[in-house]
Amino acid sequence: MIYEIAQLPVYTEQVEAFRRAFTQVEPLLCRAKGYCGHLLAQGIETPQVFNLIVKWASLEDHTPGFEASEDHRVFMQGLETYFADEPTVYHIEGAAFVRHMGNADAPSSSWF
Repeated sequence: MIYEIAQLPVYTEQVEAFRRAFTQVEPLLCRAKGYCGHLLAQGIETPQVFNLIVKWASLEDHTPGFEASEDHRVFMQGLETYFADEPTVYHIEGAAFVRHMGNADAPSSSWF
């Protein structure tokens, strides 16, 4: 398993429109081969920057897989008008998030 992390800088005045547009193109991502889940999170200090974290079965499922597909082209076409700058994308690998046993109040994660 690998994680794609995409930082998506959105025009401040377009934040709500971006959220709506994302829900329209989201099914294209979800049906990709090797897709295992995602999280779209808005920055707290920088609310105009969204972080899209996608869990993939392998790096190849994301690139070249999804990135070379028609679904990716349409996915990006639906979002690119909201980008204030070029998105930054990178990949990480590692195990699931671990909840420390001493912190019973910490919420558990269902897909990380």
